[in-house]
Amino acid sequence: MTDEERFGGGSEGTGTSHTGEGVDRTDEEGESAPADEAIRRERTGIVHLVGSGPGDPDLLTVKARRLVEEADVVLHDKLPGRQIIELIPEDKREDVGKRAGGERTPQSAIDERLVELARDGKRVVRLKGGDPFVFGRGGEEAEHLAAHDVPFEVVPGVTSALAAPAVAGVPATHREHASSVSVVTGHEDPAKSESAVDWDALARTGGTIVVLMGVGKLPEYTRALREAGLDPETPVTLIERGTRREERVATGTLETVVDARDEAGIEPPAVTVIGDVVGVRERVLAFLKNDPSKGSDPPGEDR
Repeated sequence: MTDEERFGGGSEGTGTSHTGEGVDRTDEEGESAPADEAIRRERTGIVHLVGSGPGDPDLLTVKARRLVEEADVVLHDKLPGRQIIELIPEDKREDVGKRAGGERTPQSAIDERLVELARDGKRVVRLKGGDPFVFGRGGEEAEHLAAHDVPFEVVPGVTSALAAPAVAGVPATHREHASSVSVVTGHEDPAKSESAVDWDALARTGGTIVVLMGVGKLPEYTRALREAGLDPETPVTLIERGTRREERVATGTLETVVDARDEAGIEPPAVTVIGDVVGVRERVLAFLKNDPSKGSDPPGEDR
């Protein structure tokens, strides 16, 4: 079944044929709907909200790769990574990331562009890093598309919250160290008057804490966790560009990791992992064959 048939984009999908003579359709309440509006809906394309995974092109799902190849237009930013972006034919790429001067394309502009392209009958891929519904604003885009009667599909991706630590030899859970994992953002909406992340509760909960987009705010939340009672010697690791060829890792404790970050020059995008599971990396690293950071660990890495 094609996407057009699945989402009602065609006469067979709607059970209605069109002769092009402008015949009005009637809704369930017997009220006439304008023919041009009905035809517009028939001709609307589809938007695929696609997760590109953590950055390694081999971790892009089979379905995601197929949709990228079949799309008329692919809206992307920088998070998927250069290797994945290069899989998109140049004439189909539309960069909605940072523009000249460092300004970002407003989310509202991206939302409207998705609607515009779909209403033009296009097959659109909105390509996002990781999973589109894990701090990727995919939920907001889905709501906007639904509010404008645009069919869409969500294609999950491998989230960097789990993949980046795993490839670096850090398990999210471990029977001896952590029976739970909490994933939080380190980069909240600046319009919020106060943080929605309850660091006190996270410290009490225990287990593994994974922070996405948290390089810049590292001093603030490591201090908050210490003040909440978490042991200052709790291991912490930063994984920059996890799973990619450029991956780098720096390790410290809640007390020292800010210095380790600065010494190593760790930059976004990076994943922060807090908890005893971090110690597993040191014990398995010698035999870990798929970690790109091996042999090129920056200063501050605890080997």
